Amino acid sequence: MKVGIIGAGRIGTALARHFTRAGHEVKLANSRGPETLGPLVSELGATASAGTPQEAADFGDVVVLAVTWDQKENAASAVSSWKGRTVLAPINPLRETPDGIQVVDTGDRHPTEIVASLVPGSRMVKGFNTYLSTVLAENPAVDGGRRIVLLAGDDAGAKRKVAELADSSGFQAIDTGSLAEGGPLFDTGGPLSMLAGKLIAL
Repeated sequence: MKVGIIGAGRIGTALARHFTRAGHEVKLANSRGPETLGPLVSELGATASAGTPQEAADFGDVVVLAVTWDQKENAASAVSSWKGRTVLAPINPLRETPDGIQVVDTGDRHPTEIVASLVPGSRMVKGFNTYLSTVLAENPAVDGGRRIVLLAGDDAGAKRKVAELADSSGFQAIDTGSLAEGGPLFDTGGPLSMLAGKLIAL
Protein backbone atom coordinates (compact mmCIF):
# COMPACT_ATOMS: atom_id res chain seq x y z
CA MET A 1 0.00 0.00 0.00
CA LYS A 2 1.10 3.59 -0.57
CA VAL A 3 0.79 5.85 2.48
CA GLY A 4 1.18 9.62 2.53
CA ILE A 5 1.98 10.97 5.98
CA ILE A 6 1.53 14.68 6.63
CA GLY A 7 3.41 15.40 9.83
CA ALA A 8 6.77 13.94 10.78
CA GLY A 9 6.65 14.40 14.54
CA ARG A 10 6.55 11.57 17.04
CA ILE A 11 3.28 10.01 15.83
CA GLY A 12 4.01 10.37 12.13
CA THR A 13 7.51 8.97 12.55
CA ALA A 14 6.29 6.01 14.61
CA LEU A 15 3.67 5.13 12.00
CA ALA A 16 6.16 5.55 9.16
CA ARG A 17 8.48 3.06 10.84
CA HIS A 18 5.71 0.51 11.35
CA PHE A 19 4.41 0.86 7.81
CA THR A 20 7.79 0.65 6.07
CA ARG A 21 8.77 -2.39 8.16
CA ALA A 22 5.60 -4.03 6.89
CA GLY A 23 6.65 -3.36 3.30
CA HIS A 24 4.40 -0.39 2.54
CA GLU A 25 5.62 2.66 0.62
CA VAL A 26 5.59 5.93 2.55
CA LYS A 27 5.91 9.55 1.47
CA LEU A 28 6.45 11.95 4.37
CA ALA A 29 5.76 15.67 4.48
CA ASN A 30 6.07 18.39 7.09
CA SER A 31 5.71 22.15 7.32
CA ARG A 32 9.46 22.81 6.92
CA GLY A 33 10.04 21.22 3.54
CA PRO A 34 11.13 17.84 2.13
CA GLU A 35 14.83 18.62 2.47
CA THR A 36 14.51 18.54 6.28
CA LEU A 37 13.33 14.92 6.16
CA GLY A 38 16.47 13.49 4.56
CA PRO A 39 17.84 11.76 7.69
CA LEU A 40 14.49 10.14 8.52
CA VAL A 41 13.95 8.98 4.94
CA SER A 42 17.45 7.47 4.88
CA GLU A 43 16.72 5.63 8.12
CA LEU A 44 13.43 4.26 6.81
CA GLY A 45 15.01 2.88 3.65
CA ALA A 46 14.16 2.44 0.00
CA THR A 47 10.37 2.42 0.42
CA ALA A 48 10.36 5.91 1.97
CA SER A 49 10.52 9.32 0.36
CA ALA A 50 9.77 12.94 1.20
CA GLY A 51 7.59 15.54 -0.48
CA THR A 52 5.22 18.41 0.08
CA PRO A 53 1.88 17.86 1.84
CA GLN A 54 0.14 17.96 -1.55
CA GLU A 55 2.55 15.37 -2.94
CA ALA A 56 2.06 13.13 0.10
CA ALA A 57 -1.72 13.38 -0.29
CA ASP A 58 -1.56 12.59 -4.01
CA PHE A 59 0.78 9.67 -3.36
CA GLY A 60 -1.18 7.85 -0.70
CA ASP A 61 -3.86 5.19 -0.97
CA VAL A 62 -4.23 6.29 2.64
CA VAL A 63 -3.28 9.80 3.79
CA VAL A 64 -2.35 10.15 7.46
CA LEU A 65 -2.92 13.55 9.04
CA ALA A 66 -0.40 13.10 11.86
CA VAL A 67 -0.15 16.63 13.23
CA THR A 68 -0.81 18.29 16.56
CA TRP A 69 -4.16 19.86 17.37
CA ASP A 70 -2.83 23.37 16.78
CA GLN A 71 -1.36 22.40 13.40
CA LYS A 72 -4.45 20.73 11.97
CA GLU A 73 -5.88 23.72 10.08
CA ASN A 74 -2.59 24.60 8.38
CA ALA A 75 -1.91 20.97 7.49
CA ALA A 76 -5.38 20.44 6.05
CA SER A 77 -5.25 23.66 4.02
CA ALA A 78 -1.94 22.58 2.43
CA VAL A 79 -3.87 20.06 0.32
CA SER A 80 -5.99 21.54 -2.47
CA SER A 81 -8.83 19.03 -2.20
CA TRP A 82 -9.65 16.16 0.13
CA LYS A 83 -12.51 14.84 -1.97
CA GLY A 84 -12.46 11.05 -2.26
CA ARG A 85 -9.28 10.56 -0.25
CA THR A 86 -9.03 7.96 2.51
CA VAL A 87 -7.74 9.94 5.50
CA LEU A 88 -6.47 8.44 8.74
CA ALA A 89 -6.62 10.97 11.58
CA PRO A 90 -4.83 10.14 14.84
CA ILE A 91 -5.32 13.71 16.12
CA ASN A 92 -6.15 14.47 19.76
CA PRO A 93 -7.16 17.82 21.28
CA LEU A 94 -3.95 18.17 23.24
CA ARG A 95 -1.47 21.02 23.57
CA GLU A 96 2.02 21.00 25.06
CA THR A 97 2.55 23.81 27.56
CA PRO A 98 5.36 24.68 30.00
CA ASP A 99 3.20 23.05 32.69
CA GLY A 100 2.67 19.84 30.75
CA ILE A 101 0.05 18.46 28.39
CA GLN A 102 -3.19 20.43 28.32
CA VAL A 103 -6.53 19.11 27.01
CA VAL A 104 -8.09 21.65 24.66
CA ASP A 105 -11.70 22.55 25.36
CA THR A 106 -13.67 21.85 22.17
CA GLY A 107 -16.98 23.10 23.56
CA ASP A 108 -20.01 21.13 22.47
CA ARG A 109 -18.26 19.57 19.45
CA HIS A 110 -16.44 16.25 19.55
CA PRO A 111 -12.81 16.43 18.39
CA THR A 112 -13.49 13.87 15.67
CA GLU A 113 -16.23 16.08 14.25
CA ILE A 114 -13.91 19.10 14.21
CA VAL A 115 -11.14 17.26 12.37
CA ALA A 116 -13.59 15.79 9.86
CA SER A 117 -14.82 19.29 9.01
CA LEU A 118 -11.28 20.22 7.87
CA VAL A 119 -11.11 17.44 5.25
CA PRO A 120 -14.46 17.85 3.43
CA GLY A 121 -15.34 15.17 0.93
CA SER A 122 -12.79 12.74 2.34
CA ARG A 123 -13.46 9.27 3.69
CA MET A 124 -12.00 9.96 7.11
CA VAL A 125 -11.15 7.25 9.59
CA LYS A 126 -10.30 8.00 13.21
CA GLY A 127 -7.62 5.71 14.64
CA PHE A 128 -4.17 5.24 16.19
CA ASN A 129 -4.88 8.05 18.67
CA THR A 130 -5.16 6.09 21.93
CA TYR A 131 -1.44 5.50 22.45
CA LEU A 132 1.25 7.77 23.79
CA SER A 133 3.80 8.32 21.06
CA THR A 134 6.41 6.40 23.04
CA VAL A 135 4.10 3.38 23.28
CA LEU A 136 2.99 3.62 19.66
CA ALA A 137 6.63 3.48 18.62
CA GLU A 138 7.12 0.14 20.36
CA ASN A 139 6.64 -3.30 18.84
CA PRO A 140 2.86 -3.87 18.66
CA ALA A 141 3.40 -7.52 19.56
CA VAL A 142 2.91 -7.70 23.34
CA ASP A 143 2.53 -10.68 25.71
CA GLY A 144 1.73 -13.08 22.91
CA GLY A 145 -0.87 -10.75 21.41
CA ARG A 146 -1.19 -7.54 19.39
CA ARG A 147 -2.00 -4.01 20.42
CA ILE A 148 -5.53 -3.01 19.49
CA VAL A 149 -6.29 -0.03 17.26
CA LEU A 150 -9.85 1.28 17.46
CA LEU A 151 -11.26 2.68 14.23
CA ALA A 152 -14.31 4.83 13.47
CA GLY A 153 -15.51 6.04 10.10
CA ASP A 154 -18.52 6.49 7.88
CA ASP A 155 -17.14 4.67 4.84
CA ALA A 156 -16.81 0.89 5.12
CA GLY A 157 -14.26 0.65 2.32
CA ALA A 158 -12.03 3.26 3.90
CA LYS A 159 -12.17 1.49 7.24
CA ARG A 160 -11.26 -1.82 5.60
CA LYS A 161 -8.27 -0.17 3.92
CA VAL A 162 -7.03 1.34 7.20
CA ALA A 163 -7.70 -1.93 9.03
CA GLU A 164 -5.57 -3.80 6.47
CA LEU A 165 -2.80 -1.26 6.98
CA ALA A 166 -2.98 -1.64 10.77
CA ASP A 167 -3.22 -5.43 10.76
CA SER A 168 -0.35 -5.85 8.29
CA SER A 169 1.80 -3.65 10.53
CA GLY A 170 1.28 -5.89 13.54
CA PHE A 171 -1.75 -4.30 15.20
CA GLN A 172 -5.30 -5.61 15.56
CA ALA A 173 -7.93 -3.23 14.19
CA ILE A 174 -11.42 -3.09 15.68
CA ASP A 175 -14.29 -1.22 14.02
CA THR A 176 -16.32 0.84 16.51
CA GLY A 177 -18.84 2.19 14.00
CA SER A 178 -19.40 5.59 12.42
CA LEU A 179 -17.53 8.78 13.23
CA ALA A 180 -20.50 10.03 15.25
CA GLU A 181 -20.97 6.74 17.11
CA GLY A 182 -17.45 5.41 17.54
CA GLY A 183 -15.33 8.55 17.50
CA PRO A 184 -16.53 9.97 20.84
CA LEU A 185 -15.87 6.61 22.51
CA PHE A 186 -12.11 6.94 22.10
CA ASP A 187 -11.66 10.66 21.62
CA THR A 188 -9.58 12.17 24.43
CA GLY A 189 -11.76 11.99 27.52
CA GLY A 190 -14.08 9.38 26.00
CA PRO A 191 -14.99 6.20 27.91
CA LEU A 192 -12.51 4.07 25.94
CA SER A 193 -9.74 6.66 25.55
CA MET A 194 -7.64 5.40 28.46
CA LEU A 195 -8.65 1.74 28.29
CA ALA A 196 -8.00 1.35 24.58
CA GLY A 197 -4.28 1.92 24.94
CA LYS A 198 -4.06 -1.10 27.24
CA LEU A 199 -6.10 -3.55 25.14
CA ILE A 200 -4.30 -6.54 23.66
CA ALA A 201 -5.81 -8.97 21.15
CA LEU A 202 -4.68 -12.52 21.88
